[in-house]
Amino acid sequence: MSQASLTSLFTPSGKGSHASSSFTQPASSSKPGHTRKRSEVEDLSAEITPLKRQRVTASSRLQSAAPLAERLRPQSLEEFVGQPQLTEPGSLLMSQLDRGATGSIIFWGPPGCGKTTLARLLAKRTNAVFKELSATDSGIADVRAVVEEAKNLLALTGRRTILFLDEVHRFNKAQQDIFLPFLEQGHLQLIGATTENPSFRLTSALLSRCRVFVLERLTDDDIRKIVTQAVERVSKTNEAKEAAPHPAQRGEVHIVDDGSSDVASSQPDIEEPLTQVPQSSPPQASHPESSVTPSSTQSAPAFPAYPQLTPKVLNTLVSLSAGDARTALSLLELVLSASSSSDEAKLLNSLRRSVSTAYDRSGDARYDMISALHKSVRGSKGSAALYWLARMLGAGEDPLYIARRMVVCASEDIGLADSHALPLAMATYQACQVIGMPECRINLAHLVSYLAEAPKSTRAYEGYKRAEEAAKLDMTLPVPLMVRNAPTGLMQNLGYGHGYRYNPEFAHPVTNDYLPIQFRDEEFLLKEGDMRDKVWDEDALREWEFKENGGRPWAGRPAETASTSEGPQKPSSPPAEK
Repeated sequence: MSQASLTSLFTPSGKGSHASSSFTQPASSSKPGHTRKRSEVEDLSAEITPLKRQRVTASSRLQSAAPLAERLRPQSLEEFVGQPQLTEPGSLLMSQLDRGATGSIIFWGPPGCGKTTLARLLAKRTNAVFKELSATDSGIADVRAVVEEAKNLLALTGRRTILFLDEVHRFNKAQQDIFLPFLEQGHLQLIGATTENPSFRLTSALLSRCRVFVLERLTDDDIRKIVTQAVERVSKTNEAKEAAPHPAQRGEVHIVDDGSSDVASSQPDIEEPLTQVPQSSPPQASHPESSVTPSSTQSAPAFPAYPQLTPKVLNTLVSLSAGDARTALSLLELVLSASSSSDEAKLLNSLRRSVSTAYDRSGDARYDMISALHKSVRGSKGSAALYWLARMLGAGEDPLYIARRMVVCASEDIGLADSHALPLAMATYQACQVIGMPECRINLAHLVSYLAEAPKSTRAYEGYKRAEEAAKLDMTLPVPLMVRNAPTGLMQNLGYGHGYRYNPEFAHPVTNDYLPIQFRDEEFLLKEGDMRDKVWDEDALREWEFKENGGRPWAGRPAETASTSEGPQKPSSPPAEK
């Protein structure tokens, strides 16, 4: 190398030479034009504005890996969809929020109804420090660390800390007690989220320091709005990317690496599966092909760029989500990632197979459904009873659990009105043990239908409850001597069994002292047809006559009440048992 060449490296022009070389020599790629002369590159740089490499951070990579439901969480309460009883102006929660503090809260609701999102938005509105833990992977040590930080922050800056504890019911009683002193002193505000009934899963001490707000399952209209907004937000992001200039269209790629990122990456900030904007605005003359009106839905798809997202697919998506926004957005992500030429029937079948039935055999849903089944049988509604039976069996419920409940129902609700009900229930229970699913569903359907159509009588069940109440009054009352057992001569001499009349020996009825003297005149088991303890509700009877009897009067209505009457009343003579 000549001396002139060595000198040129240390002259001011060397700096300019090094800067211009960044156009032709990228750090980690071999692009065309790396052998161009400096003059050619300088001429080209005057025409093309160099593009800086997009900075990709660790947080952006994590965000791009998150599912669609996580990336599209609302950023303000105005964007929040659903739960109007909590978020509409004038509600109790919003009134507390307007005063600057919400206190400690327990959000109770089904999955995907907005508990986590609402907690984050409340913290954002109150300008409080937001800490988030999950009871599934956290313990007392994690809570103590948050509390200590919250106390220091409150003392130094005056800012409050909100701790959001997801799945709070996973904490046992000892772990829940850790919050009590800090909530009492105001060092920390707790927002707990649970899908379980707080009355059963949270301690009374914690509940007394928190207010419980119930979040309802989202309606179909809510889900449809959430899906539409999700498509709009994703579309705006992709439209912005498409609007950016692409140097590759000129045949060259010119990148200026400004050195701001120490980690080179070719991945985008956020990967989105959709670039189509739903046509939610009124039709415009300039874009007639994008207009969607009720009369043109058959000729033009709702989302022209993505014909696989048909109205039928959208309706199915809303239905399958069952009020769960997270499920709806997950299904939407599957639909939008499908091919635009996907067959509608196959796509619908795939969506249905991708959704599992939400049924927790240890949660409230199980007991709600078995209660609905039992009450349908009690109300002689065989169709409703079979529906709930199918729901439970289809969700994977143990058939023996249902059979056991029906054995109880056979005695509790049918009882003395049909003595064949209990043997049939026991036979069905044995059939479920021997045969198992899926065949034993037929045996259960037989039993449920029989019990629903059988006559009903609760005389035995209610009689026992009366006797039980009487027995609890005094558990030390002695057995009358007449009905005591007298196996020895001493007991006979003491009067045991004296005066007892053995009923089969007599050709006529006889009497004995069967009850303690305090209850000798009590009648626990009422006679058949005795309606003394039954309520006559005229309004309820008229509602039944209107809804289920075609507006005709009930056949058991007494003559004096067949005419118009107002208010609940007792008939002068009890109607016959129906």
